Amino acid sequence: MAKGNPHVVPRGDGWAVQREHSDRASSLHNTQTEAAEAGRRIAQREHSELFIHRPNGQIRDRDSFGKDPFPPRDNKH
Repeated sequence: MAKGNPHVVPRGDGWAVQREHSDRASSLHNTQTEAAEAGRRIAQREHSELFIHRPNGQIRDRDSFGKDPFPPRDNKH
């Protein structure tokens, strides 16, 4: 069973890396940048997609680290 994609979400005064469909955080961080780096490592290791949220909860950015059958046409990375 897949573990679910990691999401960087606001949590209290900091940021958390939390998997889809999970109530518990994988890790807690003081800044969004620290949480995004931790989430990126998880997504790379598991070949999944990372979602980074804004403080209001909207998705700000996403990165795919798996084999994508329909890769994006932009050259962001």
